Amino acid sequence: MSKRLQNKVAVITGGNSGIGLATAQLFVEQGARVAILGRDEKTLKAAAEGLGPAALAVQGDISRMEDLDRLYARTTEAFGKVDIVFANAGVVQLRTLEETDEALFDKLVSINFKGTYFTVQKALPHLNEKASIILNTSLAGSIGVPMTSAYAATKAAVRSLARSFAAELVGRGIRVNALSPGAIHTPIGARMDSPREVLMDYGAKMMARIPMKRLGAAEEVARAALFLASDESSYVLGAELTVDGGVTQL
Repeated sequence: MSKRLQNKVAVITGGNSGIGLATAQLFVEQGARVAILGRDEKTLKAAAEGLGPAALAVQGDISRMEDLDRLYARTTEAFGKVDIVFANAGVVQLRTLEETDEALFDKLVSINFKGTYFTVQKALPHLNEKASIILNTSLAGSIGVPMTSAYAATKAAVRSLARSFAAELVGRGIRVNALSPGAIHTPIGARMDSPREVLMDYGAKMMARIPMKRLGAAEEVARAALFLASDESSYVLGAELTVDGGVTQL
């Protein structure tokens, strides 16, 4: 039985942990060669070792144009032109409207919105025909979630980008879609600098909203990313595939 991404080249930002790493692992299993971008040198090195020779690890930050240029230059040098881009990297911080200062606002916009925008723009000269681009959004961009106003706005903006990019690139045979995870068990929670009691309270409230009454696994999101990356989704364009245990639908 042939692998679903045989001989494909994929780029995954934020591929050193969580959803990005789980997706990189699945893509490699399905025959792809994968370039991952991450900011943290230690986790990036560990991810590359686990992925093996079919992977390339590049240290960088999606909000820095020179890092994106280097990502695509190294990817095409190592593997050739790109078939799949998973613009997955992002940050989240829990802050009330009153607590959100300009520095935090600018950080969220710079990474989640600007970084995603230019991850796609910088990829364009390096894409094969019929490439698939996947943007990571969030259920927070579709429903009202306290303490996420700035973060949620960046993810709603990314959802808009999926539609606009899809309309602009369809003439080149390039498909753009969005992937919207809900509450997923990943290391991102440990990187939030909110007080523990705030995180616990937020987690409890989110759990109460999930019809399936459990957190999702990164591997479950990765399987959805595989569908959007593969030819199995060849007639899917500008869509948002939710993987959230039913939160936004029920």
